[in-house]
Amino acid sequence: MIRLIEASYSRFFAREMEAMFRSRAETFSRRLGWDVDVQDGFERDGFDRLNPLYLVSVDPETGEYWGSLRLLPTTGPNMLRDVFPQLLGDHEVVADPTIWESSRICVEACGAQPERMSGGINFALCELLLGIGEVGILAGLTRIVSVFDARMFRILKATGCNPKIIGKPQRVGEVMCYAALFDVGPEHLKRGRRVLGFGHSVLAPGAYDWVAKAGEKTLGRRLDVIRYDYALGGGLPTKPPRVAPSAEMTP
Repeated sequence: MIRLIEASYSRFFAREMEAMFRSRAETFSRRLGWDVDVQDGFERDGFDRLNPLYLVSVDPETGEYWGSLRLLPTTGPNMLRDVFPQLLGDHEVVADPTIWESSRICVEACGAQPERMSGGINFALCELLLGIGEVGILAGLTRIVSVFDARMFRILKATGCNPKIIGKPQRVGEVMCYAALFDVGPEHLKRGRRVLGFGHSVLAPGAYDWVAKAGEKTLGRRLDVIRYDYALGGGLPTKPPRVAPSAEMTP
């Protein structure tokens, strides 16, 4: 299950935040060898102060942390533009209110997770990728941009994401890194669900309102969003009823 946590409300999700920052330290400092700031076992950076939207995969029964990622609009500071500009081509810029950046994706191998999905892909990673697709549709996005290593590149292709490489891959730390764009939309979400074996939404109850508010802040207008009949695996779009956030999602 994916919880959506806006950074300005992260104090209400202390357990998830602590687990996420510890997981990021393990992934990006120890495993990937990136030059990141780790203090007291937590990895944070300046982009965490820009009120990003976090997607956090948790056990729906116990709330145990399984994985996470961060979304930021590309119209402001972001990792590709400000940390990895060498991955972009000459004079290439990604800055559009309908394109958000996904960063700091990491997952844990927890015994309580369901079995790995098709191709041996971690269940939490599948949830996070589908969560990006759902958030993108609800927030009125057209594409997601991201920076990732060679291993993640292979995984993304196996999940049917079809990343479109931009610029030139280069070595960062101990790994080869890529920048790529992903299309967002109903057909892409349906294909991803089919490939990964999901027939329902991965978002926690109450997520609809949170995504709509995040999109409204970024695009400057109330979104005429749509959502899908998840029980049918994503059918024809319909106007959504008003969905009240659940108690756990309300600050």
